[in-house]
Amino acid sequence: MARKVGIYTRISRDDEGDAMGVARQRQDCEHLADLRSWQAVKVYEDNDVSAFKRNVVRDEFELMLQDLRSGLIQGIVAYDLDRLARQPRDLERLIEIYDERPRAEFATVTNDVNLAAPDGRTMARVMVAFANKSSHDASRRIKRKHLELARQGRDSGGPAPYGWCKDDRTKVDPKAAQAIRTAQQEILAGVRIGTIRTRWQEEGLGNPRAGTKRMAHHHVEHILTSPRLVGYRTYHGEILTGDDGEPVMGEWEPINTLAEWEAVCAAVAERKQQRPGQTLARKYLLSGIARCGLCKTKIRGQVNPRWKPGSKAAKYSYQCSVVNGGCGKVGRTGEPVDKLIVELVLEDQRDKAAVQDVPPEQQWPRQGELDAVQADIGRLLEAEKSRQITVSTLLQLLPDKERERDALKLERARFYKDQKQSQARAATGDLSPTEFFDLPIERQRETVLRSLSAVIIHPAGRGRRTFDPTLIDPVWR
Repeated sequence: MARKVGIYTRISRDDEGDAMGVARQRQDCEHLADLRSWQAVKVYEDNDVSAFKRNVVRDEFELMLQDLRSGLIQGIVAYDLDRLARQPRDLERLIEIYDERPRAEFATVTNDVNLAAPDGRTMARVMVAFANKSSHDASRRIKRKHLELARQGRDSGGPAPYGWCKDDRTKVDPKAAQAIRTAQQEILAGVRIGTIRTRWQEEGLGNPRAGTKRMAHHHVEHILTSPRLVGYRTYHGEILTGDDGEPVMGEWEPINTLAEWEAVCAAVAERKQQRPGQTLARKYLLSGIARCGLCKTKIRGQVNPRWKPGSKAAKYSYQCSVVNGGCGKVGRTGEPVDKLIVELVLEDQRDKAAVQDVPPEQQWPRQGELDAVQADIGRLLEAEKSRQITVSTLLQLLPDKERERDALKLERARFYKDQKQSQARAATGDLSPTEFFDLPIERQRETVLRSLSAVIIHPAGRGRRTFDPTLIDPVWR
């Protein structure tokens, strides 16, 4: 009976996303398996996955080790040993399995190494050690090259970041840039990044290497707060500064102004600081805003288990719950309550908008002080470079200036955050109820809370009744 083997294919980078490299490896491995009269029963493919980076988990490689250890496959065929391992620890894990299963097969297309034999293992260890050194050397050269490009304000290649054109990463993609600006306005208006991530996933936005995988929360956050948006060049995640102490500017078109970008970054940072680890997700408009008219406990929305699409049953309700410390005696169908409150809130905000003007956009008043401090830092750095002062003197004078600069930048970010938030939240007074309910739930709740501090729901008595708006008591701010 033919031995059942698995084929392992891997390539570190697949910028085109066409998987042609692993496809060629697979063909060669299948041909080798046929020559050995082995039956290839499964292909383990790690496309666009590094075997050198320690923080990368190769899912298919791990699955292959499990299958080999359990006997589901009786050997491995790979194009080359360095496709399997570039870290000695990965090779040793593979050798351990061959120790446990000495009859397991192993073959590569490019060389003849037998992991079941001592000489073959020694040769494999030498080959992986050299492959590991080669990766280290290449990594060092690439890092040096990227640093040089960063200091020149140039890109390092690779796929274009979301927001810029794929064929010319120095040019802004109008559609993607608009999606970023819209999402940033939503952040300033109180919308969660998770809500934006879900909408982007549905609309196919935010991922320059579009695939089937769900975007991570941190990926969307990075897109919306990246220093690249204002033209700043980064290196290893930090804004790179030049010899004058000023940020190095990239050679691409910016998407945001400095004020817009700082406002969004400050809003995201403030939200993390105020609610660490706490979810802001809500499904119903008045959850936590509505209160029981008897015990005054907060009421939360809950789905009606009898509701089905097309049925006449209420979809959800607001119910005082004993579980949450309430009396459990007050409940009301949710939709009529929401519609009533929204009509009242929109009317209130239209009245306020008629007598209040949106504050005009202003420049931060202390910009001159910040410019002066940054100029002082630049002069100190230049003086040390030209040997007018010693390094010791520079390090005595520089920290105080840097702390002053950082404090002023933080103040500027907060100033623009407050200003941009006011502008983002001011555009709801002229909405219709239908347009209001089309907004993200966080935006709806923020709008309600600008007019109301609570909504009291009074008991309606026994029996089936029509909706009585007089039993809903809004508490105005």
